[in-house]
Amino acid sequence: MQASSQPVALAAAKSSAGSDVFALAALLSISLLILLLLRHFLPLRTTPAYLLVPIFLALALPVSIILLVPIDLASSSSTSDESARGIWLPEAVMLVAWRIAYWLTFALTWVILPLLGEYMDSGYRTPKDRIIYSLRSNGRYQLIVMSCGMAGLIYIFIQNGFDDSSVKGLVMALAYCWGLILAIYLMGHGLVAIPRRLIRNAGVSGRLKRLQYQAPKVYDRLTDAIAELEELESQVVQLKQRKSEISPDHKEWIEDLAEMSDIPESRASTASNLNLRGSSIPAVVTDRYLAELTRKLNRARHKRVRFIDSWDRLVQEAADTQAILDSSASKRLDFGRPSPQALLIERWNVLTPFSRYLLHTHVTPAFRVISGIFFSLASVCVVWSELVKFIAPHLSFISLTVVHHKNSDQGEIGFFGQIIASMWILYMCTAALASFDEVKVWGNRALVRRNTYGESACWYAGQIAKLTIPLAYNFVTFLPKATYRKTTFYHFLGRLINLTPLGEGFDYFFPIFILVPVCATLFNLYGKAKSIFGFGILEDEDDEENPSGFGTGGWREGRNLIERELNRTTDLGLPLPSGTRSPIGLTGRPNQTPIVANSGRGTAATPYTSSQRTPRRKTQQASASSESAGEEDENFLQGFAHRLKNTLDTTSKPHWLEDLEDGFKRPKWMGGVDDNTGTSGRAESGRGMGRWFGGRSSDGRVHL
Repeated sequence: MQASSQPVALAAAKSSAGSDVFALAALLSISLLILLLLRHFLPLRTTPAYLLVPIFLALALPVSIILLVPIDLASSSSTSDESARGIWLPEAVMLVAWRIAYWLTFALTWVILPLLGEYMDSGYRTPKDRIIYSLRSNGRYQLIVMSCGMAGLIYIFIQNGFDDSSVKGLVMALAYCWGLILAIYLMGHGLVAIPRRLIRNAGVSGRLKRLQYQAPKVYDRLTDAIAELEELESQVVQLKQRKSEISPDHKEWIEDLAEMSDIPESRASTASNLNLRGSSIPAVVTDRYLAELTRKLNRARHKRVRFIDSWDRLVQEAADTQAILDSSASKRLDFGRPSPQALLIERWNVLTPFSRYLLHTHVTPAFRVISGIFFSLASVCVVWSELVKFIAPHLSFISLTVVHHKNSDQGEIGFFGQIIASMWILYMCTAALASFDEVKVWGNRALVRRNTYGESACWYAGQIAKLTIPLAYNFVTFLPKATYRKTTFYHFLGRLINLTPLGEGFDYFFPIFILVPVCATLFNLYGKAKSIFGFGILEDEDDEENPSGFGTGGWREGRNLIERELNRTTDLGLPLPSGTRSPIGLTGRPNQTPIVANSGRGTAATPYTSSQRTPRRKTQQASASSESAGEEDENFLQGFAHRLKNTLDTTSKPHWLEDLEDGFKRPKWMGGVDDNTGTSGRAESGRGMGRWFGGRSSDGRVHL
């Protein structure tokens, strides 16, 4: 009787019923959070199901992998106490879970989401034409991927011979390597950017000045987006006026475009005048032209909504920050009535004005500084673990926090170790994903609240799915080999990555290159590269169309623009944008008479078009923007050199030196002139000897 009860006790001890319940509850919680996230960025009622389901899976599967890795570590680790084992699942269940999560993520990343994104971006009307457009657009990309796969397959056949697992190993290894290259670069940038942003935003005055410095750039992009949309809508009006020359099928298409554009009569008359002067419409209207026009209209419409939302949030945040600064005298802070579109936590008004003042002036800055220091230490631990994981894995800080040694030399991973492992993976993924908004190599894609473009949503979901698995396996390699090589994750993915010496060496040595983006972000090598090559990488720099940096205004002009927006709201009888929507969010158009500051000495309400704006600001704002760009973050030596340079530049020549220069005349071959001319040689020749090297003469001509 006693012998028969012992197997029952062992079976009860090895039962994973509690872990199964926890895993199911975690999956339900993840699904609910993903639905709330989709509701925040996409209109769920109008978004088609064929778009929502793939995006939901592309987000839910990577988040579940963040929980699946710690469960796999605890399931494969040896422990003497089953109660301290944490959440674990049987090996067969883990293998099925990894197969489902990996291959679904792989299909979504490399096949489904790219095709779906181009399908949503297509301007054709029928599903057949949109599918053909999507296949044609992805054909070149897929051909390049297949070419790389063939080269890798030849290498694996030479190294290991022909085997059934060679093709599968090649596919998984190539996907992992490309994802790891992208993840290491983005994570290295984010490991520095996240703590630095927290520490910088702790200062209220500094945060307000940065917002004011960003205001002209955002406003310029908004006006450019509106001008681009108006130009495309004028083409629709011209097409509508030429309906007698167009086939019946195209007439219906043009009517649909006109209804989508909703162009007023005044705009229609303007478009007709443009049609008389010259039209950009081809003589023969084809399906391809109308599809391209439809695609451009959809992009321009979402681009306008994107920058309307950006400008609205910037004005509101600047007004709130200014209110925090102004409350230092009265010790009372009131943001006013919350916006109808504000988050639920922003609508709760449970604090008194004095407690709100203490929260925003003392508690929040201190919390940001402490969080910045904490995440800085976490970033150092991640970088250090990347550097020593091959040479001395026992010195990895991440390994020491996850793998616990109690009474034996064997590594044990309990429940707290699983929580810490999930936090590490979450921070690494967050650091990589946070760089998408700053590193500007992704085109014009952006996430907009309740109005994200379908192609942008597919692209962001695909990048999240592409980066999570490489970062998760990269985290696993921080642990001792005796620990992670027993996991199902390693037998499923890592064994195939290490199938060849090249793959194993890449997995261990390439993460060392994380020092490149870390140092580039930490020491502002991006700005130095921009000054040398003339183009930038980070989103907080200027546009790609304006790499020189001129014409974007400085913080003084941004302050004037924000004040103009607030005053315009007050003149309309509306509450201040602190807690409400700005006028652009209400009207859909910015103020058509923006303010152009003249080096911070005044304002002028001068209307101008988008084509006139950039040259005008190049002559008026170049010095102001370049002098005030780094005024806040410069150290003592930089500040001293800056002030010394300003002193020397503004010092006028003494009269005796001017008289001495007037006494000497340059010969004609050096740019001098005769006495009978009314201008001096310097004025006539532009910059004297600089004229030999392409200097500009006084009459505007360029010497070649």
